[in-house]
Amino acid sequence: MHLLFVTSIVPDGALASGYEIANAAIIAALRRAGARVTVIGFTWPGKVAADPENTVVLGAIDVRTESASALQKLAWVGKAMLSGLTFASVKLRAVSEHEVQAALEQAGPFDGYVLNSVQFAGAFEKLLEDKPSIFVAHNVEHLSARENAAAAGGVFQRLLFRREARLLKVVEERLCRRARYVFTLAEEDRAALGVAAADRSAVLPLVTGAEAPTRNGPRRIECDAALIGTWTWQPNRIGLDWFLGKVVPHLRPDFRIRIAGHVPSGVTSAHPGVEFVGRVADARAFVWGAAVVPLISTAGSGVQLKTIETFELGLPSVATSRSLRGIDHRPDNCVVTDDPAGFARALEAAVADIRDVDGGAFYRQQVKALDAAIRYGLSKLGAVRQEVLA
Repeated sequence: MHLLFVTSIVPDGALASGYEIANAAIIAALRRAGARVTVIGFTWPGKVAADPENTVVLGAIDVRTESASALQKLAWVGKAMLSGLTFASVKLRAVSEHEVQAALEQAGPFDGYVLNSVQFAGAFEKLLEDKPSIFVAHNVEHLSARENAAAAGGVFQRLLFRREARLLKVVEERLCRRARYVFTLAEEDRAALGVAAADRSAVLPLVTGAEAPTRNGPRRIECDAALIGTWTWQPNRIGLDWFLGKVVPHLRPDFRIRIAGHVPSGVTSAHPGVEFVGRVADARAFVWGAAVVPLISTAGSGVQLKTIETFELGLPSVATSRSLRGIDHRPDNCVVTDDPAGFARALEAAVADIRDVDGGAFYRQQVKALDAAIRYGLSKLGAVRQEVLA
């Protein structure tokens, strides 16, 4: 069976974000299940598709709000208001419906859609109703928008997020209702989307690479704790603010914390051990040099890819309960607490007694469960014979 994987940004092989890592894992699992997969969407400016023979590129686009000019942001807001689309979807209206329709026809005969998240599907919804679909909900977007509204600093931003939440709820309900099957990345998201029944949805356990991470000798510890992320994304920013404002003050002054990734202006810490290091060349090597990894999610939905990567690497961690969304198995060297003072104490205890574990077992368990979920979902489209699932 030929499936069209409809997404905002097509894979370019860089795996620079959790969204891209999740997409790569899902596409690979679809192909392992026997489906032919063609991807359609945009590239980042200056990037090319990793698999051009199986990709239809609509053009290059930068959808990041934080890097857009004030004029571009204003244009997006105005276009969203006039069109009735969400702010996230209207960014993808850089091409017309006619151009998208032509690209769909270029993809050749196909049997169904895999609608990857709500942004593209919401931008061109009417064009994607002619074939059966599977909907992949990376997050419950309307709940994330509602949380963003509550955390927003300004009135205009708060109103914009509230509008986004209201519209997203309607679009997500519609996409779930039309889909033959829904995949989420966290168990609680199934109920939040109204598709908790086993014949309507399943969770996709994810992995961060084509193979389990391997070690080359003992680790060289260069700091006590390391965090890396896209801190301009509002749910991540909320977690970072919680960590810096609530947890870090409880840590001893000589506790060394390195934070990688672009940090928005205004994010600071008075703790002498906190260092903002910006972009790093190798994210895995960066966390590999930490005695412990803080997993600090306090908002958002979906799965935390940083949690999965930490567990695959077998690194010690201290996690909020929110950071374990979509994770069925927690390694022995992960401590869970939502209390800021307890979080700080657990970090210091982990540094005093560093305990790495073999992450290979976690990786294999994730792949096995991922493949089983994908095969069952595809059976709803007739892509896999039922006897294969036995």
